[in-house]
Amino acid sequence: MATQRLGTRESASGDFRRQLDGYGLTTAQILYRLPDHPSLLQTYVWQDYDLCPRFPVLNRFLAFWLEKLEGPLYSVTVAHSRLIKPAELRAIGGEFRLH
Repeated sequence: MATQRLGTRESASGDFRRQLDGYGLTTAQILYRLPDHPSLLQTYVWQDYDLCPRFPVLNRFLAFWLEKLEGPLYSVTVAHSRLIKPAELRAIGGEFRLH
């Protein structure tokens, strides 16, 4: 984890803060048709921190793709995992005493 020093105070990286805010690592496998050879498919792998289930960051990227790039999209497969998860707590059914 990268940290930055601001005077005497340390600040966590932006990616770490986003994970604490609920973002998870999102990977998208994008298949698109080559503009010059539409019968051929090419793979592009995209990865960033995003919010499941709406994926606003991925949707902005796909909107950019549709507006600016020539290769028409064929399919998008998405995988998502929160790397920082809430702690799991369980109540125990007994009490243990040490001397």
